[in-house]
Amino acid sequence: MQLTPPVIICLGEALLDRLGPLGGDPLLDKPVEDCFGGAPANVACGLAKLGTSVAFVGRLGNDELGHAFQKLMQMREINLTGLQIDNKRPTRIVLVQRNHDGERSFQGFDGDLGNGFADEAISTKDLIDIWANLDKNVRWLLIGTIPLGSGSSSALLWSVEKALERGIKIALDVNWRPTFWDLNNSSDSAPNKNALSRINNLLKKVSLIKLAKEEAIWFFNSSNPLSISESLPNHPDVVVTDGGNALKWCIKGCAGEMPALSPSKVVDTTGAGDAFTAGLLHQLTMFSSMNLDHETIPELMRFAAACGALVCGGAGGIAPQPTQKDVEEFLSNC
Repeated sequence: MQLTPPVIICLGEALLDRLGPLGGDPLLDKPVEDCFGGAPANVACGLAKLGTSVAFVGRLGNDELGHAFQKLMQMREINLTGLQIDNKRPTRIVLVQRNHDGERSFQGFDGDLGNGFADEAISTKDLIDIWANLDKNVRWLLIGTIPLGSGSSSALLWSVEKALERGIKIALDVNWRPTFWDLNNSSDSAPNKNALSRINNLLKKVSLIKLAKEEAIWFFNSSNPLSISESLPNHPDVVVTDGGNALKWCIKGCAGEMPALSPSKVVDTTGAGDAFTAGLLHQLTMFSSMNLDHETIPELMRFAAACGALVCGGAGGIAPQPTQKDVEEFLSNC
């Protein structure tokens, strides 16, 4: 199959979310629901579902889970030229607890055979040919911070520099997940000095930052997108989400906010932020920067918010992702 050259590259973790029953323990209680995930993989799948050509760069185990995830991404017609297969480390299983309202927390991991997980070992060497032959159509590199806490850090930072050399914009979803940095951290731990330093260095290089309100407070002591943008040398676009509360942004110097959108029923919030990010990047590839203003930006944000809301209506971060038509129909009824 001849795939369209990607407009966006998503680099980082691909893994399996093992969702426990509502109010239960995914390690002990049944039934569990296994859903493919990992923020960059979720965003790649979401973009593909919306119709944006996308490539995923990451590392999966040479195991049943890894093969199944690869097949799923191939079915979504995602470019997998940069996918690495690890013969020593398995695909990571993340244990996800859900309360009775569908809100989730990360309990820990399962499946480690003693060498860690495949997503922790993205190889810079294996990326050299990918970046050397990169298509000129690529406009964005989407990354998160999870690789910075593992052996994949060098590959992520090297890719960021290569993207900047080529004039490719960097979109960063902060996606602070403390247990990925240290298993002894609780799921609500704030970043320590090492994490703050490494992530802050990355924040200075990006063109777009998407972060939750609590992350904004931790890293900037403010949840005001305009203040955050002005505090950084590149003055990036900034979007601050806050669950079911108002969404706020500063895009091209235009600040605004809007109420959150909600589905008729929340099944699981896993992947909602990733679907939002996919919707946002999908829209940004459709608009030139010249056409972004006080009138068009709220519509762009409304589209992205609808993507996030629709994912909450199903289990996992990938299966419920919407098409362009799904989003348009949802918005027409809001």
